[in-house]
Amino acid sequence: MSVLVYIEADNGAVKKSSLEALTYAAKMNAGDVTALVTDKAENLEELGKYGVKTVLQVNDDKLSARPVSAIASAISAAAQKVGANTVVMSRSSTVDAAAPRVGVKMNATVASNVVALPQTDNGFVVRRGVFTGKAFADTKLEGENKVLTIAKNALAVEETGGSATIEAFTPDYGAKDFAVKVTDVKKQEGDILLPEADLVVSAGRGLKGPENWGMIEKLAKTLGAATACSKPVSDMDWRPHHEHVGQTGIKVAPSLYIAVGISGAIQHLAGVNSSKTIVVINKDSEAPFFKSADYGIVGDAFDVVPKLQAALEKAGV
Repeated sequence: MSVLVYIEADNGAVKKSSLEALTYAAKMNAGDVTALVTDKAENLEELGKYGVKTVLQVNDDKLSARPVSAIASAISAAAQKVGANTVVMSRSSTVDAAAPRVGVKMNATVASNVVALPQTDNGFVVRRGVFTGKAFADTKLEGENKVLTIAKNALAVEETGGSATIEAFTPDYGAKDFAVKVTDVKKQEGDILLPEADLVVSAGRGLKGPENWGMIEKLAKTLGAATACSKPVSDMDWRPHHEHVGQTGIKVAPSLYIAVGISGAIQHLAGVNSSKTIVVINKDSEAPFFKSADYGIVGDAFDVVPKLQAALEKAGV
């Protein structure tokens, strides 16, 4: 089996989620793992530590805004070049749009939001998260060619050692690949990007106003976490919209999600259900979020969060 992994990078660094996709490919017992990079990235030879033999690097400024059709053409062309019958990608806004296009170009079956390695005892079966993380579906993929998009934090990143060879790659784009013109790209700012964060501290209307967000930012900084918020908070401009987590916002899957003063409406839960551990702090003991929490604290955020902060500082975190 030959596998192609599509790699995304931000500010020259390969995303952790893409390293998870490489780990997934390596654990599939693939004979050859090839990586395709269309973003500007450095030290790509180090991808060999994650099982990659060859990195195909596309240097084309036209791809800097990640036009989906062109990205899909580059992926399918790379798969054809290396003879890969399986493409693995970590879920992102770009990948979610590109994966079905790659499936059409490769005449492949597509499985999204994959959370476990395939079972091959009876065909090729993958487990997928469905219904916004409330259930799993075991899906059998027919046909030789397959496209898999991997849920974030589905596997821990593992190194196997080695160094990869870098090759320049220039795909042939179709006439329609640049029919949609990207006029502007607004990227999230901050030390820790929310979609990639392993720890997230989020807050809602229970904080009563934007002037009280200092304790949330301080807690996040202490933990090395990203900050997030509920939809009503971003709608009221208490926090920037790129921090909005939920069904209509960013969907996250961190190892730890701390929700402060958020009731836990179903729209918010849809964006955080894939978190490995959820901690809820709310003074309303009947808040629906407690039903989904691994740990819950019934108490006023203005009392609990400072005590939590003090405990962390005392422990030397």
